[in-house]
Amino acid sequence: MQLPQTKKAIVLLSGGLDSATTLAIAQSQGFSAFALSFSYGQRHTVELEFAQLQAESRGVVRHMVVPIDLRLFGGSALTDDIAVPKHRSMHEIGQKIPVTYVPARNTIFLSFALAYAESIGSNDILFLGVNALDYSGYLICRPEYIHAFEHLANLATAAGVGGKKMTIHAPLIKLSKADIIKKGLALGVDYARTLSCYDPVEHKACGYCDACQLRLKGFAENQSQDPAEYISLN
Repeated sequence: MQLPQTKKAIVLLSGGLDSATTLAIAQSQGFSAFALSFSYGQRHTVELEFAQLQAESRGVVRHMVVPIDLRLFGGSALTDDIAVPKHRSMHEIGQKIPVTYVPARNTIFLSFALAYAESIGSNDILFLGVNALDYSGYLICRPEYIHAFEHLANLATAAGVGGKKMTIHAPLIKLSKADIIKKGLALGVDYARTLSCYDPVEHKACGYCDACQLRLKGFAENQSQDPAEYISLN
């Protein structure tokens, strides 16, 4: 039975597996979800279509897509003319910061989410789908980053200074990709309506970038078939 929704939550919704699961978790905990996505010049802009599918199917209160052109700065395989790594081993993934890292992207996203939260009176919660176990070396996935940003949020907002504590929630932070998928399946997440690939062709995932490999590994460990479409696997 769905819990009564008594609080507002900003959910960063990329269109990927993690954010879709995070959205389901927020709603299962009784939060009214306000989804926030970003069109930042990413090569995999098709992910925004999947974010819209999730927002519609999950019945969010509002889904906003914010335009920010991070191609102006470049420096990432997701926003610049740099090849996306493929066929890396699980040992290689997570060993160092990958070229798919977009400089300060997630701090920028969280800053927008913080402003949105304060503007609608969501003073105590932001949901984001990061996890520190099966990840590709991204700095935001570290628990210390989450704690540091939460501290900043309470120093830099009228709500925080006024005593209404802003809390950053990262419910996936201690879960493996397999655990995330298991939880999402239990909550009825339709993973066919998600895209995790860094280098898709139209609406199909490549199957070999870091994001695809971690996703496929998670489904395999759940002894489940990934319902997403892949160029090389389907």
